[in-house]
Amino acid sequence: MHYKALEMLSKIEKIGFKAYIVGGYVRDYCLGNKSLDVDICTDATPKDLIKIFKNAILPKDVYGAVTVKYKNIRFEITTFRKELEYKDRKPIKIEYIGDLYSDISRRDFTINSLCMDLNGNIIDLFDGRKDIDNKIIKSLGDANNKFYEDPLRILRAIRFATTLNFDLDKEVIDAIKTNSIYLRKISYDRKKMELNKIFASSNIRYGIKLLKDLGISKYLDIDLNDIKYTTDTLGIWAQLKASSKYPFNRIEKNMIDNILKMVENKTIGKYDIYKYGLYISSIAAEILGINKQVIVKLERNLPIHSKKDINITAKEILNIINKEPGIWITKLYEDLENKIISGRLKNENSKIIDYIIRNYV
Repeated sequence: MHYKALEMLSKIEKIGFKAYIVGGYVRDYCLGNKSLDVDICTDATPKDLIKIFKNAILPKDVYGAVTVKYKNIRFEITTFRKELEYKDRKPIKIEYIGDLYSDISRRDFTINSLCMDLNGNIIDLFDGRKDIDNKIIKSLGDANNKFYEDPLRILRAIRFATTLNFDLDKEVIDAIKTNSIYLRKISYDRKKMELNKIFASSNIRYGIKLLKDLGISKYLDIDLNDIKYTTDTLGIWAQLKASSKYPFNRIEKNMIDNILKMVENKTIGKYDIYKYGLYISSIAAEILGINKQVIVKLERNLPIHSKKDINITAKEILNIINKEPGIWITKLYEDLENKIISGRLKNENSKIIDYIIRNYV
């Protein structure tokens, strides 16, 4: 992907503009990590960029930016700017400028201030490389101002510290404590995106420790006490019981509800695994401290995995009972599922027919 990003710079510079790769991609490049996050900054305006890239798209929620897909890589290209006016903690008025230094200085942290030019040279205007080497998150400029401008940067600081296993600079820590109350003004959707990255990290324990130690939980409307760590973010969200405020789709809410039902039962039996599935059962097992391999083995040895596996058709049942279809057939199937899963009835057509005749005819 590296050469594709440099090709993008070449296309812009051929027209007479300056262009640099900036931010996360350069940071990860210096760390030796792979990155799919490619941002480019340039003195070309969106109007100029649309002329260069015929497939350029103007995002509705990002001012002074275009999105370009090139050789299956998505690039976000922003014009050098100053942010003049904010609304709901988002810039709504900007001014295009001509120099890189001023553009970079508006960014959040020094580790995200590194740039790369057309020749692959790293441009380090704010000692970002030094802070990467020292494994520390420092604000780019006054931390209080940065966090007041956009309190989501508080969660971003903790997210970067978590995923990179870096320390937070003392000025950053103090500014977080001063400004964390403003997290209440940030949408739950934006907060959830950052929290998901913290919860998905293999270094989640450190991330949650930072959230707790810095006293941020109360401004996020989550209780992080007694959290059992899970490999899936839904397992964390289920314990936080925050689905009424944070945005989850219908499927996610249903999954969270099912995880909670299993956890409340405090045990996981064969019928639970059959009813809720291996995925949900495994998450609940992590919370309950049950070995996941036990759950996997139980699931593998289930005699059936869905109603379709029951060795009798609805038509056969109707012929045996000679009754109009209704809710009774659903209850009959539930009875069959329970009996077969528990081992009290073999999943054999003749055995099932005999059971139905004895109990339902």
